[in-house]
Amino acid sequence: MRYRIALISAALVLLLSGAVRAENATVSSPKIRAKARPPVHADGSGDGVLQPDTDVIDAPTAAALDYRGYSARSRFYSSGGILEYLSFGVYPGVNIGASAAVDGLIGDEKNVRMRAPTAQVKYRFYEGDSEFPALAMGYDGQGYRYNSGDKRFNQRQRGFYMVATKEVGAPGFQIHPSFNISDFDTNGIFGCLPLTLNIRDKAAVLLEWDNINNWSDSRLNAALRAYLTPNFHVDFAARAIGAGGRYSDGAPKGPERIVQLKYSNSF
Repeated sequence: MRYRIALISAALVLLLSGAVRAENATVSSPKIRAKARPPVHADGSGDGVLQPDTDVIDAPTAAALDYRGYSARSRFYSSGGILEYLSFGVYPGVNIGASAAVDGLIGDEKNVRMRAPTAQVKYRFYEGDSEFPALAMGYDGQGYRYNSGDKRFNQRQRGFYMVATKEVGAPGFQIHPSFNISDFDTNGIFGCLPLTLNIRDKAAVLLEWDNINNWSDSRLNAALRAYLTPNFHVDFAARAIGAGGRYSDGAPKGPERIVQLKYSNSF
């Protein structure tokens, strides 16, 4: 276990160091988006500025909702389940939110069950510049695939995490490496390596290698994000690509198809 933890920590440090060395004159600081609300013109149209992408698929980014900003996100997952998130920008760089899942709500499932709500907090403590990535820390208590027998999620909550966001190599291409401690009882350290490519603010390609602690439990997630308006986007994602085996309750470890809808704005 100590060897795996040391390996993950070293890999993340080397990744951040490599991001800085890869910087060139044409690459700017992380695109965390403007803090001001997009102006509205006389004809009622805005300037098309996208809201901050605060998350990839499962993993966070260093971006945060602006002060007085808010977002609502709906995830539709396997067996007719729906997971709802609400987040608010309560202070510059500080977001708080809550989430709750309902298993079997959609379709003909007989056992509909709401899971206990959980909380999220994020603090972006460094904005980032042309040399160094933006940095944030936070807590996310939401897990996935609830195990009724063990009374916990098979895919554990992220827990406490730290994340960096950096644009590297080409405009719109970003990395968001992070590490997290899901359970302080075991003190296991996990890594995550997400990559995103924004295509002219119309769409984005998302890729995550998540839950990195040992090979069998890590997950590869991929998605296409379509920005339908500056305030609304939809994700079509596949989680745990190529995973096999089953959890202790007999549920398959993957893969899983999900759809996410997210709306962001400000008061």
